[in-house]
Amino acid sequence: MGIIDNFKKFIDNCRHVLSISYKPSSEEFDKSAKLIIIGILLMGLLGFMVAVVISYIITGSLSLI
Repeated sequence: MGIIDNFKKFIDNCRHVLSISYKPSSEEFDKSAKLIIIGILLMGLLGFMVAVVISYIITGSLSLI
């Protein structure tokens, strides 16, 4: 397969994805947005907690916060 054939296959795959995709309803969008925001907040909280623990282990106090 050459570069042209790979590009044509890529374009066909893109068309297929676009043909089976749909616009979400407002309820579905709201639910997805809420879940994403909760996930981001949980990951931030987890990162903060890891930073606190590492700070306490390295310095013996919470001086980095």
